[in-house]
Amino acid sequence: MKGIIFDIKEMAVHDGPGIRTTIFFKGCPLHCAWCHNPEGIKNEVQLMYKKARCKSCGQCAIPCNHEICKRFGRCIYTCPENALKLTGTYYDSDLLSRELIKSAEIMGSNFGGFTFSGGEPMAQPEFLSELKANLSDYHLAIETSGYAKKEVFRDAVKGIDLVIMDIKLADSDLHKKYTGVHNKLILENLSFLKENNIPHIIRTPLISGITDTDENLSAIESIIGDSFWEKLPENTLAGIKYEMLGMDFPLTEIKKGLIH
Repeated sequence: MKGIIFDIKEMAVHDGPGIRTTIFFKGCPLHCAWCHNPEGIKNEVQLMYKKARCKSCGQCAIPCNHEICKRFGRCIYTCPENALKLTGTYYDSDLLSRELIKSAEIMGSNFGGFTFSGGEPMAQPEFLSELKANLSDYHLAIETSGYAKKEVFRDAVKGIDLVIMDIKLADSDLHKKYTGVHNKLILENLSFLKENNIPHIIRTPLISGITDTDENLSAIESIIGDSFWEKLPENTLAGIKYEMLGMDFPLTEIKKGLIH
């Protein structure tokens, strides 16, 4: 089974207990205005252009025979300044699992486990299922928006030792406005975690004027009850990646409107 991954980070310490390896799945059903991993939104290979490194030498404009380069109209591999980078790699689940295990074995008893993140891991349920099975001897965590069909969500959290799930906005209409989807399904999946005593952490990104309001935080607190709750500071550098991907950063215009 093949899936698309946009990053693998070893030595991660904020994605579950211990020193971990985090696998970032590409593709997400949400389009959060503040997303700090915009390269994880689309379920396809993308080109990142680091304009600050470009010396305008023209090398990338010289025709090449690389099949992937034809898609982007320039040679990705010839830049002497590494200003061009592909984000998104297709992996076979069995081969990737063997690579991950080999890396984990080097860490020995210091290794905490694997975390599936994104993007949204549940957007590639079959690929996720195979990776889970292959890595079942290790502590497994998943970072999720919680937005998945009930049957997909319930299957995805089977065999998972820790679910780290976002609750961004309590009001469903505001959730739709800022993420592109209503939160009914997310809250239903949260109820499943709580009713079945599945270990979980709730996270809320504190976006100024949107998610960090007293009204929203009080409402979230009422929803999650005694669930462990982490409030994450806003990533003020997120907009840089959008420019590299040739994408607009939605939060910029939204914040202008909030100020005025």
